[in-house]
Amino acid sequence: MLREIFEEPEALRRTINLERDRIEKIASEVKSENYEVIYITGSGTSYHAGLASQYALSNLTGRVATALPASEFHRWVPQNIMRKTLLMAISQSGESSDILEAAEAAKQRGIPLLAVTNTLNSTLARKAEFCIFPRSGKELAVPATKTYITRLMAIFMFSLDLALINKKNDGFMEMKENLMKTPQALEKTLRSLRPQIRDAAERFKDKKGIFLLGSGPNYATALEGALKIKETCMIFAEGFATREFLHGPMRLVDEETLIIIIALPDEIEDAVRLSNNLRNFGASVILISEESRDTERLMESSDAAFYVSSGLPKVFSPLLYVVPLQIFSYYTSVFKGFNPDKPEKLTKVVK
Repeated sequence: MLREIFEEPEALRRTINLERDRIEKIASEVKSENYEVIYITGSGTSYHAGLASQYALSNLTGRVATALPASEFHRWVPQNIMRKTLLMAISQSGESSDILEAAEAAKQRGIPLLAVTNTLNSTLARKAEFCIFPRSGKELAVPATKTYITRLMAIFMFSLDLALINKKNDGFMEMKENLMKTPQALEKTLRSLRPQIRDAAERFKDKKGIFLLGSGPNYATALEGALKIKETCMIFAEGFATREFLHGPMRLVDEETLIIIIALPDEIEDAVRLSNNLRNFGASVILISEESRDTERLMESSDAAFYVSSGLPKVFSPLLYVVPLQIFSYYTSVFKGFNPDKPEKLTKVVK
């Protein structure tokens, strides 16, 4: 698992270099079809990638985009589709029974399929009218890390290309240039954070419950971080939209609780205030943000702070903000005496 996390920068470079032309072509074809609605579906980590994708597609292209768990797709999507609709189905293996059943349900409703899968020649890819192949390389550990990162990159590239076709402007071009620099930013983040995350994992390994809080695109990051902790560490962990945590779940906070707050630079003021309140209830708090003039305040109001490299637009921030959570999950699992590569009861592909 740790090796695959550190392979992420190179996996992103492969995805950019090998999929750039294909993604641009698919974006052009999708634009020409004038799809009004894009459903997005996946399971587990793929569903979390779908939530981040919904945020990107909605904000960049103005299209209606809605993410649904693959196992629920056939229950939630009406039989009679009134507007021209596309399904984006996300899957590492392209073989999960839930994603294949969602693809079949879409076919029955006359909805074309855009597959985003790390596996060439998978069943999902063969069913699809359009295919994007994030180039993660083979992932051996059960917890998805580099496959998640490369799927995010591929879909963010698609979202930007679709936005550029709709309206070419300097703002989108600058965003694309910044997105292409993600591998370097990720390398810097990995080098700088590994030792302190290892120390924090050892320090907090005995916490009974972990809550992860994030807003906007990093609500998806909070959910994915919680999933990684549950998979690898056998600790109760739950992700929430930051403000939603105040509407009831905060009742569970005590001295045995760890709170991880993901805060973009424009969210730091609220994050510091919330962190101070939670620590008054006895909780330990980790803050994840970017290097800024508020760094000292973050350190004072938390038990630990991790800083990812800055420079990515907010909409693409999940590419960096999830990485500290992947590393934290790995080391916490090891310090608790587990094997993070092969968590008991779990398999790589759910049939």
